[in-house]
Amino acid sequence: MRPSGNVATQPGRSVTTQAWLRALEMTTPIGRDRRRILAVVIQELADKFHDAPALLSDRECWSHRQLAERMNRYSRWALAQNIAPGDVVALLMPSRPEYLAIWLGITAIGGVVSLLNVNQFGRSLAHSINLVAPKHIIVAAECTDVFATTLPEVNGAPTVWSHGAAANGIAPLEREVERYSGAALGPAERQDVTVDDRALYMYTSGTTGWPKAAIVNHRRLMTWSHWFAGMMDIGPADRMYNCLPLYHSVGGVVATGAALLGGGSVVIAEKFSASRFWDDVARWDCTVFQYIGELCRYLVNAPPHPLETKHRLRICCGNGLRANVWMELEARFRIPQILEFYAATEGNISLFNVEGKPGAIGRIPSFLAHRFPAALIKVDIATGEPLRNERGFCIRCAPHEAGQLIGRIAKDASNAGGRFDGYTNEAETEKKILRNVFAAGDAWFATGDLMRKDEQGYFYFVDRLGDTFRWKGENVATSEVADAITAYPAIADADVYGVSVPGTEGRAGMAALVLRDELDLPSFRSHLARHLPVYARPVFLRVRPAISVTGTFKHAKSGLVSEGYDPSLVDETVYFDHPVQRAFVPLDRSLYQDIADGRIRL
Repeated sequence: MRPSGNVATQPGRSVTTQAWLRALEMTTPIGRDRRRILAVVIQELADKFHDAPALLSDRECWSHRQLAERMNRYSRWALAQNIAPGDVVALLMPSRPEYLAIWLGITAIGGVVSLLNVNQFGRSLAHSINLVAPKHIIVAAECTDVFATTLPEVNGAPTVWSHGAAANGIAPLEREVERYSGAALGPAERQDVTVDDRALYMYTSGTTGWPKAAIVNHRRLMTWSHWFAGMMDIGPADRMYNCLPLYHSVGGVVATGAALLGGGSVVIAEKFSASRFWDDVARWDCTVFQYIGELCRYLVNAPPHPLETKHRLRICCGNGLRANVWMELEARFRIPQILEFYAATEGNISLFNVEGKPGAIGRIPSFLAHRFPAALIKVDIATGEPLRNERGFCIRCAPHEAGQLIGRIAKDASNAGGRFDGYTNEAETEKKILRNVFAAGDAWFATGDLMRKDEQGYFYFVDRLGDTFRWKGENVATSEVADAITAYPAIADADVYGVSVPGTEGRAGMAALVLRDELDLPSFRSHLARHLPVYARPVFLRVRPAISVTGTFKHAKSGLVSEGYDPSLVDETVYFDHPVQRAFVPLDRSLYQDIADGRIRL
């Protein structure tokens, strides 16, 4: 599965040009055989690499052959359940090799698998499930208690399967799957599944509102995995360390698919742990690891580890790495190459920093500009709406001027990089499309991200438009947090927003509260823990007499954001969710300085 033509060794081409050419060579054939989907490729890999390691973890270790066999069992199970092309199966399971086998097997026969976020629960989880109307739901044993509290709010009557220990009233899946053969599917068993059919639903909050189910087709899965295999020059000797969640596009497809396609293997860690990271990398003899920026910040902030330079890592790949963390990551841990990129699960824009320029999220080389047309346009920061000239068209940004990144939507369905398939909700899909941008009738995907670009064509991330912000590597939808806060009886209204904290990636959550009764802080903190995942819980609170609104009754947050949690700027008492005391405590000047100087780490 390595690129043919010796692209990597052709003389006269720079290392960066070779990376682009490898990626192009691996992705160009996609779609020539429209029925060659990722599950078919996994079977081909099994026939080629046989008992070479493929997926490794503390739970189970599989060869390429064993992965294909397990995948085929799930395909036959799905056929036995009369799962027809387009039918949805929701999957709620922590990261492990079995996770890949399940969705590969179901999508091989035309089913669509909804990859649920294991950190969600309650209304948020029920909302995500209801978006896709699954006929079946597979729930890992360790998730059954959380799922049980959600089930009453799930619409319809899906069949629920338990994976792992048997659960009361839930059908055991493992026992059922073992009944079926792991041999390659025969012609009579194969359905008419093509690269343009839906494969997965992956969830994203976009820039506002509750989670949305992004449509991911088989062509997209093929493109992601093949492109990154080429970019990273993955070979049979490579072993990828993947501690990112498998319900994410990066952890679940990019990291896993790229390594497998090159004949390499993937070490799947259920969760990221800064204290165990270097032990795992050394124990599994990894050569590559996948990151998000927050992960790298935790590593550089961790105390020295005896194995942090005693490894065979040759490259790490990911997104969201800030320049200051980049430099320390590279120098302290002696990592030869960092491949930073920018992309979105549902988006049609990809940027790659192949040259390794710290702080840049990537660029589009001139010879690919026609294939991946992108632009920065001026926007009204307050509203997020694009600014237009006297002819009604959008205005391009000058070098170093911040604007929203947009990508032209291709009319050619075979152009996976230029497509925007959107969400299960058509109204939400339309919100992400800008029309009549530079010419009458054109259509562009609006990322919701503010960027700037320098004269060399490198893009730099500035901020996200709208209310959504990132914290702990996750998108936090302020409307969802506000709903949970105002469900507490003593609170009448709330403004939720993100504030910058020195030395951290993203923005920490802060809430301005309007009370109807006296606020019991310990009780309120317990309420938040029951209703929100850790990354979505506010770190700072302030109590206000009223919520500021605009003339159209929209919440005006710009003043709150600029004041942040600085006690010298905020008239009211600010409360801080202290990570050591595990309680909301008043934030005085001394505590504020401890946070600013990094003596208290969030």
